[in-house]
Amino acid sequence: MTNEVALSKFGFISIFPEMISALSDWGVTGRALREGRYSVDTIDPRDFATDRHGTVDDRPYGGGPGMVMTAPIMTAAVERAKGLLGDQAPVIAMSPQGQVVDERLLISLLKQESLIFVAGRYEGFDERFISRSVDIELSVGDIVVSGGEIPAMLVMDSLIRRIPGVLGDELSAEQDSFVDGLLDCPHYTRPEIFEGETVPSVLLSGDHARIADWRAAQSLKRTLERRPDLIAESDLSEEQGSLLARWEML
Repeated sequence: MTNEVALSKFGFISIFPEMISALSDWGVTGRALREGRYSVDTIDPRDFATDRHGTVDDRPYGGGPGMVMTAPIMTAAVERAKGLLGDQAPVIAMSPQGQVVDERLLISLLKQESLIFVAGRYEGFDERFISRSVDIELSVGDIVVSGGEIPAMLVMDSLIRRIPGVLGDELSAEQDSFVDGLLDCPHYTRPEIFEGETVPSVLLSGDHARIADWRAAQSLKRTLERRPDLIAESDLSEEQGSLLARWEML
C-alpha cells in the first residue's frame, strides 16, 4: 500500500485555522510535519471578506434559522488554496450529507499529491459553491457537529499516518482495523495476569505461525460479533471460514 502513496500536501480552509495545531503540534502527525514528510497550508476565508467585520456568511434565502457561508468568499479561499497547492488538488468539503469515509476512499485519496479540505460552519455552504468548487463531500458518520474542522482533521490524520516514514513501524498502518475490511484483533501487554485474567497462551508460545493464525481468526470473530455488515460486504473465503472454525473456542 505504501508504494501507492503520493500524498504529501494539504490545504486546510477554516475560519478557525488555529485548530490545525491538533495535528501539526502533537503526536506522530506533529513529528511527521516537523520532519517534512507532509505540509499543511492554512487559509482563513475571513481574509477575503469585504467588510471590516470579516463577514463570511449571510442569512439564507427563503428564511429559516442559521447563517450560510457565502459562495464568493469560499470560492476565493479555494482559489487561494489552489494557488498554493496546484489546480489539480481535489477540494473536499466536510458535510453530514457527504459520502461516508471508508478504507477504499482513503486509499484512492492517498494517490493524490495534494488535497484541500474545507471546513464549514453555521448551516453550511451556499450550494453554488459546492457545485462549482467542491469535488467531493465527505462525512465521518451520521452525526452533526459544530463545524467541519474536527471531521477534516480526523480524515487528514488517517491519511497522514499512511505516508511512508510517519509511523515507526510501517506494519502498524497495514494491520489497523478496516485495512483488510475487518476489525483488528485483541492486543495484550504486561502484566501476564491482571485481576485473575491471563494473556491467551498462544501469544506466549513463541510460535509465530500459530500467533498469526490466532490473530487472523480473532479479527474475523470480532468482526462477526461487532460489525457483521463488514463480513457481508467482503464475504468469508473458504480459508477464512476454516481458520475461524479452528480457533472459535479461544
